[in-house]
Amino acid sequence: MRVLVIGGGGREHALVWKVLQSSRVTEVFCAPGNPGIAAEEARCVPFAVDDLDGIVGFAQRADIDLTVIGPELPLTLGLVDRLAAAGRRAFGPSQA
Repeated sequence: MRVLVIGGGGREHALVWKVLQSSRVTEVFCAPGNPGIAAEEARCVPFAVDDLDGIVGFAQRADIDLTVIGPELPLTLGLVDRLAAAGRRAFGPSQA
């Protein structure tokens, strides 16, 4: 399973750390991530948390199986809804 974690703070570092412990996970990406997250064997990708077009496009191109969204901003902007509309699974509430 390929997982994308959205965010770059301590909460997202903890999410990446835990996701990497799953034997079902083959690759973890983090947008935008940080040097500490990169040290956890996650690949940081240069998308801001409010770059919904960039994130959704990356999720499609990289064939991401699950996106886990940490910060509130992309949730309130409707990232979960945008990912669902693109046929991608995401963990987080809808914009509504």
